[in-house]
Amino acid sequence: MNDNLLKKEYVIENQNSIVRFYKKNKTSIFSIIFLLFIFFASFSYYFYSKEKKELFLSDRYIDAKIYLENGDNDKAIKILKEIILSNNKTYSPLSLFLLLDKKLINDNKQLSSMFEHILNNNKFEDEIKNLIIFKKVLFQSNFINESELLEATKPLINKETFWKPHALLLLGDYFVSKKEFFKAKEFYLQILSLKNLSRNIYEKAAFQLSLISDE
Repeated sequence: MNDNLLKKEYVIENQNSIVRFYKKNKTSIFSIIFLLFIFFASFSYYFYSKEKKELFLSDRYIDAKIYLENGDNDKAIKILKEIILSNNKTYSPLSLFLLLDKKLINDNKQLSSMFEHILNNNKFEDEIKNLIIFKKVLFQSNFINESELLEATKPLINKETFWKPHALLLLGDYFVSKKEFFKAKEFYLQILSLKNLSRNIYEKAAFQLSLISDE
């Protein structure tokens, strides 16, 4: 009997303690609940907005390709430029690559600026970023000078990356086109010294070296 009474008193005391704690900290409790609600609501809205924006850009990219198929290049160019400036790590690079592949813009300065905008305003995984840098270098190799080209390829050739041999091959081919065979040979030999190299790249470098040796 006494045990039951003690248990009841213990329960009542605990309940009273909870009530006193609630009354004393009621404002803080409601503030925490409100902040948690705002946090989760904002979190959900962020991902909803991100997904909605991704779908919108996907539709706009498809619209641009349809305009190109129908010969309406001006509308396609306008949409692709908008997507580039939207700073989306998927569709911004794809839009720029489409502009390049279809040769829709002839202004090299404008295209170079688009590359810089994409690289400076998006967070890419390392190899995706290196791909964009290589695309930029490949495009610019047609009009920039030797020192500018060497500087542009530094992010690729000064570290171990999938795109390093591609950049070295590009530099070798560049110097061959300038008939500077000694410089070209230096880059081709670097390719042959690399390990785990793509057979295709290796064969291209070896073939170019064989041509240089005949000069």
